[in-house]
Amino acid sequence: MHKQTAHIKENPAQRIKAKLALIPVLLGLGVTGVLLYNEFNPRAFDVINFTWKSALWLMLAWLFMVGRDLGYTLRLMILSDGKFRFWKALRVIMLWEFTSAITPSAIGGTSVAIVYVNKEGLNLGHSSALVMITSFLDELYFVVMFPLLVLLAGYHGLFDIGNTNSMAKELLTFSIIGYSLKLAWVITLVYGLFFNPRGLKWLLLLIFKLPFLRRWKHGANRAGSDIINSSKEYRNKPISFWVKVVLASFLSWSSRFLVVNALLMAFFSIEHNLLIFARQLVMWIMMLVSPTPGGSGFAEFVFTRYLSEFIPVDAALIVPVSVAMALLWRLVTYYPYLFLGSIIFPRWVRRHFIK
Repeated sequence: MHKQTAHIKENPAQRIKAKLALIPVLLGLGVTGVLLYNEFNPRAFDVINFTWKSALWLMLAWLFMVGRDLGYTLRLMILSDGKFRFWKALRVIMLWEFTSAITPSAIGGTSVAIVYVNKEGLNLGHSSALVMITSFLDELYFVVMFPLLVLLAGYHGLFDIGNTNSMAKELLTFSIIGYSLKLAWVITLVYGLFFNPRGLKWLLLLIFKLPFLRRWKHGANRAGSDIINSSKEYRNKPISFWVKVVLASFLSWSSRFLVVNALLMAFFSIEHNLLIFARQLVMWIMMLVSPTPGGSGFAEFVFTRYLSEFIPVDAALIVPVSVAMALLWRLVTYYPYLFLGSIIFPRWVRRHFIK
């Protein structure tokens, strides 16, 4: 009985430390610092002028960030069948984003998100099914939007960078790998959640054979059984339910990508907004293969190489200005989650595990 209680009280979330947030901060700022050092040009400060127009566009960028979190929060409220009120759902989202920010992009915060949802009041099976549904909706956005944006923006607009064929091939390779992984995951989830939940249970047990998750394999087995029951519930949801969660997902991800458009518009006259939006989606797909926490370092580097051509400045200033914009982009979209998570996460762990 004592061993069983120990298993219930222990959890993967306990292995996450708030101080891990320092790793992506150091990586991101380190890469940015190296780029600035190598390409520093004091004239770059002359072309970045702060005006009332800048203030309005920066405010809009923050509103897009609100839209990003609002979409996630509303989706979680709907998927929990109203069991999560707004503030509880928002707290789970902040914890989830924090975990994603301190783990490699390929891993993300999905496995620990089950713990967050479970400890906030849903049974383990419902929590597992809910998190898998959110993963399905996130990846569905990419699976649908990527080919659509390739058609609208054009292949050459997305992958021809400064007329360098080698860079175009590397970007295309990264994109194909990332998109293939996302498509495979969507197919797996659709098949598992809606056609063969027992097969999804097998996949869950396979995941919990990983060394750092192995001790919770018995709980995963119970969760797999609960997923089978939960999948029946989700399969019987009306069309209106799925329309709501898809729209919430669309609001969240579109808001996320529109932040860069707003930041660039704050300081420059930008013409190719659709192409900038489309390239961010490609960037996000490429970040899937990044081994660093939250894509730190990799994201800043790709930003300077992939979006710099849209900044209307002299060729000698493109790199230092784009590095400065990359830093601003991460300050708005990434570092706030590290800061808020470092505050919320330790309190959450103390409340749920150390009473």
